[in-house]
Amino acid sequence: MNTEKIAARRLSLEEVTKLDVKDKLFVSANTAELKLPGCYVPAFLTKPGENFEGGAITARTIFQEEVSCLPDDETEAGIYVADENGSATIEVLQSAGVVLDLALFVPSGDKGALSALYAAARQAFGADVVQIWRQGLKEVPDVKVDIFEEQVPRGRKGGDTPKRDRRAIDTYPTRADFIEFTAGWKPVVEIHRPVVDDTPTI
Repeated sequence: MNTEKIAARRLSLEEVTKLDVKDKLFVSANTAELKLPGCYVPAFLTKPGENFEGGAITARTIFQEEVSCLPDDETEAGIYVADENGSATIEVLQSAGVVLDLALFVPSGDKGALSALYAAARQAFGADVVQIWRQGLKEVPDVKVDIFEEQVPRGRKGGDTPKRDRRAIDTYPTRADFIEFTAGWKPVVEIHRPVVDDTPTI
């Protein structure tokens, strides 16, 4: 496990309320899936500290996980900031690297091109460093679509027409797999129809 010990200071709830979303914090590395007692990770508040109520603070770690805690509760890990004069030394979990989740289009599904791509990545970053954890090959239809998100209707049927927002224009349908849709909205994929300007010209 890659960690680093740093000098830090624990913050009280009052100090946390004075912080902004750009201020770097350290919160417990414990998650539902992974227990790392006594270990911390870099994080940022999900909203300015003054906007939290009830003493509970929520922060998002650099690993995109949300952690909630009560800074003044001595039974919890608490929130820390780096401070050379701080009275505590905490162990901070370091990043092992970055997992790229890419949608790559390989013309005609040429597997030789995929092999060349992986070889180039390993050459750039070092042999055995680039690992393929998941590989999904998917045939892509030769059609372009418009991707919208539409509000999920609530209440009785036959009401108002659902609201719709455009998310992506003139793209391949597999793009929808990589779009994060808003809560309470559903994806709608339609054949792309270019906008035709019927304005008369002189």
